[in-house]
Amino acid sequence: MPFVPSDFEIPRRLEHAEFRLRPLTIHDVVKDYAAVMTSLDRLAGVFGPGNDWPRADMTLEEDLVDLGWHQGEFERRTSFAFTMMSPDESQCLGCAYIYPASRPGYDAKAYCWVRASAAHLDAPLYEAFRAWLASDWPFERTAFPGRDVSWADWGAT
Repeated sequence: MPFVPSDFEIPRRLEHAEFRLRPLTIHDVVKDYAAVMTSLDRLAGVFGPGNDWPRADMTLEEDLVDLGWHQGEFERRTSFAFTMMSPDESQCLGCAYIYPASRPGYDAKAYCWVRASAAHLDAPLYEAFRAWLASDWPFERTAFPGRDVSWADWGAT
C-alpha cells in the first residue's frame, strides 16, 4: 500500500509568521549543514535513543548525500522531508519529516527539530506541523515519537 494515495497532491509549503516549511533539497546543503553542526547536543537523539545522527564528524559531503536521499524519497512519495527556513530564506532553522509508521494504530510518524539558536521556535514548529498534518495530509493517526509517544512506549512491542 502506498504511503499516500497516487492522486494526493503533496502540500509544498507551510507558512508561519516566524518560519516556512518547504521541501528539503540538495540546494539547501550549506544552510542545513550549518544548522545541524551548530546544534549537535540539541539534536542528539531526535530520532530515538541510540540513533547516532548527527555525528560530530559528519562532513558537508555526507550531509549532501543525506539531503539527496531525502529529496529522492520525496519525489518517489515514500517519505517527506521539509526544511524550516527563516521567512527571508537566509537561514535554515530546522527540519520536519514524515515517514510511514510501522507500528499498528498509526499510519505516519513525524519528527521535527530546530537549531540551537532557534530553540524558542521548537513549540511553534511542533504545533504548526502537527496541525498541518491533521488538516492537509491524508493520515488518520500520526505519531510524534519522543513527543506525544514516549520512546519507551514507541519501542515496546
